[in-house]
Amino acid sequence: VQLVESGGGSVQSGGSLKLSCVGSGLSFSAWTMKWVRQAPGKGLEWVSTITPTSDIREYAEFVKGRFTISRDNAKNALYLQMDSLKSEDTAMYFCAANSGAYDSVSYLYRGRGTQVTVSS
Repeated sequence: VQLVESGGGSVQSGGSLKLSCVGSGLSFSAWTMKWVRQAPGKGLEWVSTITPTSDIREYAEFVKGRFTISRDNAKNALYLQMDSLKSEDTAMYFCAANSGAYDSVSYLYRGRGTQVTVSS
């Protein structure tokens, strides 16, 4: 299984980025997928989850109204549109195939991550 993230970078506070993740080696359309992040010196933090048919999308309180999760099963792709970015959003962002509760950091497979840096 491979999950490969892209789209990270450096942006000023208030800016936007769109993260992408492409999966292979798994039946992508059957998996609930999530984004988790890890800031420097901190533990893993759950960000957002989307079910296979996109009927359920959940967000951590600190990103509600600013981030949008989506997917394209035909392309085995997961996305995270991040708007109104804040310095506290600076972290390595990982896409993951869900295991356990939707609002947890539990996963079965995870990518290597893409770095997001927000400067104030």
